[in-house]
Amino acid sequence: MQRIATFCGQCDCGCPELWVDPDAPEERRVVITDDHGQRIQMSMGQLGDLVGDVKGGVLDGLLAGSR
Repeated sequence: MQRIATFCGQCDCGCPELWVDPDAPEERRVVITDDHGQRIQMSMGQLGDLVGDVKGGVLDGLLAGSR
């Protein structure tokens, strides 16, 4: 798998990471791991939808109270 991004990275706790697995079936190619050993797998299309929503502000209200 190829690491794309590490979220946090300010510690040594096993921060969440975004990976691409080129050998996985298309619908499971994108992998997000968390610091508890769990993983989410999705397609590149699903990741594109998620990124589009984030860029469009869909999560802004959710995050406003956490800062």
